[in-house]
Amino acid sequence: MRAPLMWTISDLPGRNKNDFIKGRIENGTMPERLSGDEMRSRIHWLPDVLFGKPPQKQEIHGFGEVHNWVKKSIFWELPYWHTNLVRHNLDVMHCEKNFFDNILHTVMDDPMTKDNINARLDLELYCKRKSLHIPKTGVNSGKKPKATYVLSRDQRKSICQWLKQLKFPDGFASNISRCVNTQEVRLFGMKSHDCHIFMQSLIPIAFRDLLPKQVWEPLVEISEFFRALCAPVIQVNDMAIWQERIVEIICKLERIFPPSFFDSMEHLAIHLPYEARVGGPVQFRWMYPFER
Repeated sequence: MRAPLMWTISDLPGRNKNDFIKGRIENGTMPERLSGDEMRSRIHWLPDVLFGKPPQKQEIHGFGEVHNWVKKSIFWELPYWHTNLVRHNLDVMHCEKNFFDNILHTVMDDPMTKDNINARLDLELYCKRKSLHIPKTGVNSGKKPKATYVLSRDQRKSICQWLKQLKFPDGFASNISRCVNTQEVRLFGMKSHDCHIFMQSLIPIAFRDLLPKQVWEPLVEISEFFRALCAPVIQVNDMAIWQERIVEIICKLERIFPPSFFDSMEHLAIHLPYEARVGGPVQFRWMYPFER
């Protein structure tokens, strides 16, 4: 009997924000998926995980220069681990929720937005978007130029009022109106399934008349991506198509949102179609049954 490790991202190398550099054109091809043997050859020299609090911080040679690996999982000691096609099953539930949270908080410009003052300062360093740069007099004041992907207060208010009155069929979704604060004009306390419903069913409707077309369309595409991924019946050929499309969608989003918007969760979406092709429908692999 062989088993994969469920719901973890600890073995994936991170992405450095210095990869976002203005003036640089990326002409490289997509990295090939490493086989189990190739992966094992890359990490066999990494130090073993030290349990408990180590006496001093471990220094790994070459970290941040030639690689971003921080440890070697203890599961590599299993003799069959390198033969697993999926060693670390990504939880689609949390990937979708965290992706949606970044979209919602940024578009609604609430306190958890990814488009804060520090993000705008990074934007000036890494991107050519002068219209979004903070003027020197505005750094200390906390004011920033309005971005096309951010709704105005009146637009946010219309979203909240719409959600307050929205009704769903019995058993389709919970009462999302409980998450609406009309006074502060924001959404809060949304559970994973609330985010699931909003991401796949409400984003195309909620933002259609409020966001510019060049911002709204990529959001609809990411909504369609998760809807296709979470279908009860999936086709291998369809997942192969989405494997290519999700890369294009992420690139479109990178042209809209600031670099701070993109954390590991946006990157993990690229791996989900492959895992669906190998592991089957997500209903047998996500965490909803265990978090009810």
